[in-house]
Amino acid sequence: MPKPIVAVVGRPNVGKSTLFNKLVGERIAIVEDTPGVTRDRIIADAEWQNHHFTLIDTGGIEPHTKDDILLQMRVQAEVAIDMADLIVLMVDGREGMTSSDLEVANMIRKHDKDVLLAVNKVDSRNLENNAYEFYNLGIGEPLAISAEQGLGLGDLLDEIINHVKRYYDEEETDDDRLKVAVIGKPNVGKSTLINKILGEERLIVSDIPGTTRDAVDTSVRYDGEDYVLIDTAGLRRKKKIYEDIERYSIVRAIAAVERSQVVLVLIDGSQGVTEQDAKIAGIAHNRSIPSIIIVNKWDAVEKDNKTMKKMEDDIRDALSFMDYAPIIFISAKTGQRLGKIFETIEFVKSQSAKRITTGKVNEALAEFVMMKQPPSKHGRRLKLYYASQVAINPPTFVVFVNDTTLVHFSYQRYLENKLRETFDFFGTPIRFFVRERKE
Repeated sequence: MPKPIVAVVGRPNVGKSTLFNKLVGERIAIVEDTPGVTRDRIIADAEWQNHHFTLIDTGGIEPHTKDDILLQMRVQAEVAIDMADLIVLMVDGREGMTSSDLEVANMIRKHDKDVLLAVNKVDSRNLENNAYEFYNLGIGEPLAISAEQGLGLGDLLDEIINHVKRYYDEEETDDDRLKVAVIGKPNVGKSTLINKILGEERLIVSDIPGTTRDAVDTSVRYDGEDYVLIDTAGLRRKKKIYEDIERYSIVRAIAAVERSQVVLVLIDGSQGVTEQDAKIAGIAHNRSIPSIIIVNKWDAVEKDNKTMKKMEDDIRDALSFMDYAPIIFISAKTGQRLGKIFETIEFVKSQSAKRITTGKVNEALAEFVMMKQPPSKHGRRLKLYYASQVAINPPTFVVFVNDTTLVHFSYQRYLENKLRETFDFFGTPIRFFVRERKE
């Protein structure tokens, strides 16, 4: 089930990035006193009392501005509001309520979303009374906090969970169909691909990037097997505003990937692999979902006998973290090699469900150690006692050692690569953990 999405919004310089960093537990957003530092939405997973949600930090909203950067920031914030399940409107308790706060509150009200009002920078009793004037925004009860000092954040998090807990309480119906997320930059051909598979124009197809507003689930039966294809894309293009729409696909792609078992990462063959492709592919990789890289629009590429090899090399270079993912060249428009997609989906699904016996894992581990001695530190050498596969989907391994501080990342990577190579885990990510066991 996808995590609820919580967006932190407000005018510039009220402390949104500081709050974001506190809630996600690390300094991800840039924090500076200059208004407008956070120019794009920043996304991270947060957790409170065993409840997980996706948090979006936004640039400040300036209701009336002609500045191009501030205008872009407003558009980005509006997109975050449109996507979110809950809005945290943040205001400055030291400065007090401003006309800009009222404008932002009115803008949020138009979206008909749940809203929490966080009055920041209330770090002394003298400032607590300042919070009450924000009742005039008509948003609800002000929650006094100090993001910088961590005051009141527990109460704010409790309220966040109270508002989004219905997403956890929803019962999921049993559904044995394999869920396949189709992700990629807007206008890469996701809807066209699904339409071609369905053999009908069930999804709207347009050359305008961002036609698909939300994730769309479509049932399809292929060669006797049932699948659910989840189509994702960016938001609609806002009239009279020329924003960078490619960034808008990220949040919905995250939600789609989190409820899928296989991911199709579409790349535009006529453009080649881009940094945005790598960011989107990383969503699936970071969540350990088996993935297939689909190079679409291959019919529009001028080719010779080296073109495909060069494209493969470019993809492997740009997506080096996903070297396990198969690559397929297709044309969603003509239907070229569409059958290969389903063959590969079944292949990566079986790879992700593969289980290796503990005996075989330990035989292989002994060979790995003989081929490359474990590292030592301060006269102590790493000892590997035994290993076991503890889970599937994805295959997950645990190795028990004498001292985890002796495990250098390069040696752990060596063991992971040898496991993948030895047991042919192509098509699926694997997880690899090191645990300490005393002699």
